[in-house]
Amino acid sequence: MSFFKKLKEKITSQTTEVSDKFKVGLEKTRDSFVGKMNELVYKYRKVDEDFFEELEELLISSDVGVATVMELIDQLKDEVRIRNIKDTKEIQPVISEKLAELLEKDGDDTELRLQENGMTVILVVGVNGVGKTTSIGKLAHHLKEQGKTVMMAAGDTFRAGAIEQLEVWGDRVGVEVIKQQAGSDPAAVMYDALQAAKSRNIDVLLCDTAGRLQNKVNLMNELEKVKRVIEREVPGAPHEVLLVLDATTGQNAMSQAKTFGQSTDVSGIVLTKLDGTAKGGIVLAIRHELDIPVKFVGLGEQMDDLQVFDSEQFVYGLFRELVEAEVEEQ
Repeated sequence: MSFFKKLKEKITSQTTEVSDKFKVGLEKTRDSFVGKMNELVYKYRKVDEDFFEELEELLISSDVGVATVMELIDQLKDEVRIRNIKDTKEIQPVISEKLAELLEKDGDDTELRLQENGMTVILVVGVNGVGKTTSIGKLAHHLKEQGKTVMMAAGDTFRAGAIEQLEVWGDRVGVEVIKQQAGSDPAAVMYDALQAAKSRNIDVLLCDTAGRLQNKVNLMNELEKVKRVIEREVPGAPHEVLLVLDATTGQNAMSQAKTFGQSTDVSGIVLTKLDGTAKGGIVLAIRHELDIPVKFVGLGEQMDDLQVFDSEQFVYGLFRELVEAEVEEQ
């Protein structure tokens, strides 16, 4: 059974709503990447070095990342030799299969580490403008849909309007927001929020943080201070440190991930605005080169468009037309 056929059977057993969200959210990337790949397949009737050279350029232009592309091309060449593939049309399912393998790693867990007993504290970090506060609001909605009680801490006290923005989301999803005045010490806000969450037996506390101070060192020091307060008040916390990245910034998102990863023990990525870019290959670069799981992806503007990342749904969202066409032929 071909990879496309197996993928179709797996996806069919899951909810259509989720598949549709990935399909719509990845439309720009699909039209760009798969469209160009189809052109490549028709341009080259046989798999040769020239074909691989252009495929390499196509992958790099989709923000897959140079290191990831080099490894992927090597794997594809091995598969072509082992399977004795001559026709370029036969390589499309192999490319999708290898992309899926790159996205999946042994021991990976895209689910949040929610505590069975006691409160879960989730620290959300990221630079200004990536959609951090919006992602926190959508994440609160996601958790409430799972039956959890949620509270939010307005720890981004330096950005104008950040507290008010979080309050708007709090009203929208029906979640209490613990805050202080603009310019207050973020660590003091976290302390108040932790005490309030404990007293109300809240299941999950979502902590917003500053995205910009005078320089990078100040920001990282501030995050470390917030983290120390959380660790002191709730041993073992934070249980998750989610880094929010903007997919439309491409390789700049990679450098942000490396910077935050060095200072805050990032446990998962929230990749926003994936629907707004034709370079969705950044998911592969992040997953493969940073060894940090992508836990959520933003696939639209609606409250429920923050989706748990699913590598098979991602690949299916990219290659949906090719999968459907092959299944119909069989």
